[in-house]
Amino acid sequence: MGNRELMEMLDRQIRLRGIGDSRVWKAFEMVDRANFVPESEKDYAYQDRPLSIGYGQTTSQPAMIAEMLAELEIGEGEKVLEVGAGSGYLLALLYRLGANPYGIERIEELASRINGHLEKEKIPTLPIRTGDGSIGWQEEAPFDKIIISAASQIVPPELTDQLRPGGTMVAPIGNKSLQRLTVIRKDKDGNITVEQKTLCVFVPLVMNTVI
Repeated sequence: MGNRELMEMLDRQIRLRGIGDSRVWKAFEMVDRANFVPESEKDYAYQDRPLSIGYGQTTSQPAMIAEMLAELEIGEGEKVLEVGAGSGYLLALLYRLGANPYGIERIEELASRINGHLEKEKIPTLPIRTGDGSIGWQEEAPFDKIIISAASQIVPPELTDQLRPGGTMVAPIGNKSLQRLTVIRKDKDGNITVEQKTLCVFVPLVMNTVI
């Protein structure tokens, strides 16, 4: 691992954003982003910017991922669904936070590579589904936390339904060019509250048929 570059990324790009959750920092220290990007992007793996992973998709900038994880307040053993799993980088961070991660990725070529990337980090095989992330993973619901790593104009109602009472979901909500990180909380009675946070830009959440 490029340990010096990784620590510089944490110090200059993540901690300066005010992410105060030391557990999130520790997870980043344990996962090498270079293992989740193509060879052409490895020189940029420790920069705080999105990186191409092919097929018109990106892995998000580390500071944004850190903010999303901090908002979720991941607990040990929690069942967490990531929609738009991409390269598997965020799934690896969830695993290092002690979660029980599940991933949905609509592009089969990307989904098929995820566990290979995780193996480089000595992370065991995780459940990955290929298909339309907007309809979630009903067979495995409910989830304690849900993280949507792609932009949508609305919060997909199926995902809200699959969130456990007392659970939290984070998602970039807005139009194709600009979104706002949005935190959706479901209380123990099933009531929903929505809080808007940081402006952000993600690739769109594309809906297709589950394979």
